[in-house]
Amino acid sequence: MSSQPLDYCDDAGNSSLRRQPTQRRSARRVERMLDACAELLDELGYDGLSTTRIAERADVAIGSVYQFFPDKRAISQALTRRNVELFVGRVGRRFIREEYAGWWDAVDAIIDEYVEMHRSVPGFKSLRFGDAVDLNLLDAGSDNNTVIAGRLRGLLLKEFGMADSERLDTAVVVAVEAGDAVMKLAFRRHPDGDPEIIAEAKTLVRSYLSRQLRDFNGPAGRPTPAARSGS
Repeated sequence: MSSQPLDYCDDAGNSSLRRQPTQRRSARRVERMLDACAELLDELGYDGLSTTRIAERADVAIGSVYQFFPDKRAISQALTRRNVELFVGRVGRRFIREEYAGWWDAVDAIIDEYVEMHRSVPGFKSLRFGDAVDLNLLDAGSDNNTVIAGRLRGLLLKEFGMADSERLDTAVVVAVEAGDAVMKLAFRRHPDGDPEIIAEAKTLVRSYLSRQLRDFNGPAGRPTPAARSGS
């Protein structure tokens, strides 16, 4: 079972749950359902997923499933949000733990965490951030990659002191979309991700952001003094 606490709501406060678990026992039961959903996604795919199978795998009554979730899409939505929180949390901890020469190394770290989750987190390779089910699974008003880009932009702003702007927002969204497309290719080529394609994804994203964020980069892609100081 995952030890990562679930964020049941999106940034607008919307939830895929019919009701919020108010007791620790109920929260643990919901987590078991999500773990069961993740395992079944890897084994059967989304088409083979059902609330009955989730209940059986989680060892809970089917009524317990419907107490919290109206259907399998809602369970997948909650699992997607858990994946997002896990991903952002792992990247954030890595930012704290490691020293980076600049944002380009942080980009590598973000991609490395995505690869590791794809290899090791149940359900992630089948659902990723929900695009396999619904492009608006995380937020009714924004597609999934835009939501992810916003979370990653926040981490980069905090870590490197960049000034937020529409330009930065657009650049990160495009970088996430491009990187996501190439990473899908890497995992189509090899179950653990083709190392050559993963390296190309890193090069593509770094090169694109270097061109787009000229205000933050000096010669050879190094940050200018102003960018380093956040001024």
